[in-house]
Order: sequence, then C-alpha cells, then structure tokens
Amino acid sequence: MRREFSVLLDIAAVLALLSFSTLARSSGDVRTNNNPYKVLAPITQGNLTIFPVVTAATHDTSNFLTLDEGLRSGDVVITEAGRVQGLIRRPGIRPMQYNAGAEVNRLVLVNHSSKPLLLLAGEIVTGGKQDRIIGKDRIVPVGADPVDLSVFCVEPGRWTERSASFGSSGDKASAAFMAQPAVRANAMGAKSQQQVWDAVNENNKKAKEELAVSAPRAAASLSTTSSYAEVMGNQEVQHRIDKVAAPVLTSYEQVIRELRDRNAVGVVVAVNGRLIWADIFASTDLLRKYWPKLARSYAAEATFQGGSWAKADPFDAEKFLSQMDGTHEVVDSEPSVYRHTEITGAGFKAFELTSLLPKTGFDVHLAKMSQ
Repeated sequence: MRREFSVLLDIAAVLALLSFSTLARSSGDVRTNNNPYKVLAPITQGNLTIFPVVTAATHDTSNFLTLDEGLRSGDVVITEAGRVQGLIRRPGIRPMQYNAGAEVNRLVLVNHSSKPLLLLAGEIVTGGKQDRIIGKDRIVPVGADPVDLSVFCVEPGRWTERSASFGSSGDKASAAFMAQPAVRANAMGAKSQQQVWDAVNENNKKAKEELAVSAPRAAASLSTTSSYAEVMGNQEVQHRIDKVAAPVLTSYEQVIRELRDRNAVGVVVAVNGRLIWADIFASTDLLRKYWPKLARSYAAEATFQGGSWAKADPFDAEKFLSQMDGTHEVVDSEPSVYRHTEITGAGFKAFELTSLLPKTGFDVHLAKMSQ
C-alpha cells in the first residue's frame, strides 16, 4: 500500500530531478495549426507516465487571474445562489434575478479583481452547503455582474451550511488539489451529477481502504465523511506529500526555468500504459501556476487505479494529441469574452477555451480525454 501511495508523493520529486538535456525527437508537428505542439521524452513513475509538451510560440497570459489566487486574496467571492443579493457591488445596477434557494448544481461568483478570471473544469471549491467542482472552463471578465456558475457536487450527503462563502481546496499552492481525471471526465464529458458522485464514492472508498492498512487513525477520522476534498486533503496524506514537497520546492524555480526555455505548455498523461488525458495552456506561466495541483490529480488517478506498470509510447502520445478532428462540435460563447468548444471524435472528447478579450484571440486552455 505504501508503494501505491509513493506514486502520489514522488511525482513532484521526479519532476524536480528531471533533466531536459536528453529530449526525445518528435516525428513532426503534432497539430497542423500556427502553433504546433511537440511531445518530449516521458517522465515515468510506477504506473504513471507524463509526456511534457512544448510549442513553437506562447502567449502573454500575465493578465489572467486563477481561481486559487482570487479566492485567497478575497478578490473572488463564491456563494450559494440564495446569497447572491449580498454580492451586488455596483451602485445603480439592477440586481440579477435568482431563485431564493441554494441548488446543488448552481453557485454564484463575483470577480472583484482588476483582472479577468480563468476557471478550469475540475477545480474544487469547499464550503457552503456542499463542496463543489467547476463544471466547465470559462473566463469571467473584469467588472462583470454576478455569474451563475455551473458546478457539480463532490460531497454527497451534506446539505448544511459550513460557511457563507467558498474557499479553494488548499490554503497554499503546495497543498492545492484538483479533481482527478476520472472525476473531471464525468463533469466535463458526461455532465452527470450521478456519475460524478459515483466517481467520488469509488475514489473515497479506495483511499480509505488504503489508509486503513497504512494509517488506521487517519482512516478512522475519515470514516463518516463523503467529501472528496476532505479525503484528498487528509492530514496523513498531506504529511507524506510535505516530506517530498520541501526539497522539491527548493529546486522548483530551476525546473520551471528549464521548462520556460523550451516553451513547455502542458502534458499528455498515461496510466497503466493507456493514454487518458492532456492539459495544454497558452503559456509556461499558466502551466506553472496549475502544475502542482494538476500533478497531484494525475498521481491520484494512478494511485487509485493501480494495475500494471506498462509504459506509453511517445509516438502514441503524439498521435493522441494530434487527433483533434471531431464528428460533432458544440460551441458556447460569451461575445467579446470567451468561446468554449466541445469536440467529440472517435474515442475522445476535447475542450478548447479561447479568449476573445482585447489583445488575445488565442486558446487559453485545451483539455482532451480518452473515452
């Protein structure tokens, strides 16, 4: 059991020790557009394989605010729908009309900051009547009225208010966590609350079973909780992560400088030799901001799946990333703010978030999942 937990704990250390001096040669541009991606040599830890992805050119994303940054600073406020009235902050603006009561799949967000807010599907917010995850990538512009936010519950069973507003899944970047691919896939692709709950329950069950063997006291403290965030943020698991995080954080900046020099913007992920996911960003800076929580989510997926330690092939990783021609597309757009495109193809779904704000016009985030 400790070996399985080491996947979750050692992935950051592996990244910190990675030398980029020996990169695999790509067979060519992965995507046939003006900003093609290339897959580099993989990082392998147990049954988890991660392929760094680089690009010929990146974009300036310094003006975007992340959800964690906004919640920690207080510039972003999220509440249950029934509390929206207290969030209206601009004199003379007629309040938006909302139902009086809270709802499982709706929250309300206000961006008080001077930057557009970037939201990614799978990001966890804790508090309110239930912990939730963001249901879809989107951008919330500066000065926007309260936003009706589509979410999914990741804490089945609780419907009593823990706090008036929501916070992030971790108090610091080193502890932040994002829903693992199995949970994200059911929110983004299936768009099913029941399937999200099923994935959460399965994950929690496996985590508690492993803790029961390696850390019985920690397992006992989680025996009555249904919260995905609470299980993944368990003190015993965090303690083990911190043992690895301390030396990793010391050399983290050096690793990021190596990544920036090569325009690294994302990763392709495989578990048990099967390619399951890709996250690609518009810049290395955005990758840097999301990387700690994404790395934990990938490692958790590998830990709780178990299975063989087969390695994925770099050629297959390139092929996975390059296949973006779908049979069906659904586009959701907020004029002059963003465009969200869901692409369904043979054996995959992909999600592109394009910024339409002034001086942008580029894809901020691309996520792709196998089906």
